[in-house]
Amino acid sequence: MIKKKKNNTMEIEMPVVIVGAGPAGLATSVRLHKLFIPNIILEKDDCHASLWRKRTYDRLKLHIGKKFCNLPHLPIPSDLPNFVPRVDFLRYLDNYVNHFKICIRYNRYVDDASFDVKSGKWRVCVRDNRLNIDEIYVADYLVVATGENCDEYIPMINGLESFEGEYLHSSKYLNGRSWYDKNVLIVGSGNSGMEIAYDVSNWGANTSIVIRSHVSSPLSSKTNKHSSLSVKKTTF
Repeated sequence: MIKKKKNNTMEIEMPVVIVGAGPAGLATSVRLHKLFIPNIILEKDDCHASLWRKRTYDRLKLHIGKKFCNLPHLPIPSDLPNFVPRVDFLRYLDNYVNHFKICIRYNRYVDDASFDVKSGKWRVCVRDNRLNIDEIYVADYLVVATGENCDEYIPMINGLESFEGEYLHSSKYLNGRSWYDKNVLIVGSGNSGMEIAYDVSNWGANTSIVIRSHVSSPLSSKTNKHSSLSVKKTTF
């Protein structure tokens, strides 16, 4: 790593810059390390795996078997269940970072990244939100590992602005403890939508879920058999 100050901005040279300290970013860093390629991870939050740590619900588990979720060179412990609970997966990721001494710079928000054709280098403009200073990382290669679910999105639905009840994005949901005997509508049937709907129903809420596409009959019968969940089709 080469550091130099230019126009009051710290400039750091590094062969590979990785943006995002989720599982993909961590795995990429370790693979590069095993190939003796220096690299650094820039993470906008104050921790790694921030989605798993800060924006997930209590009952979350891996949705696929753990053998498909092992990160390189350090498998998930064999004594954990096949569908690893959130707290155990976070413990595994913490151990992964410590075991390989992954170099992560936290509180780094990437403002801009551009490729300089003349020098053949990436210039990544970063804001250190903790110290309120600007940095520029100059790299041969840039890896973007920010994931597809890093930003919440609530669509504009007619009447939402005048709705008198509570509404929230799935990333803010923890559990349905306070929703007993309340009418709850889940919009969307992805992994989080289906699992949150099931969880809310188990907490005693009167739960419905609306989706845009068709739900196959095996899924419908299985869902209704094990909970009071009502599934409806709609369009927005």
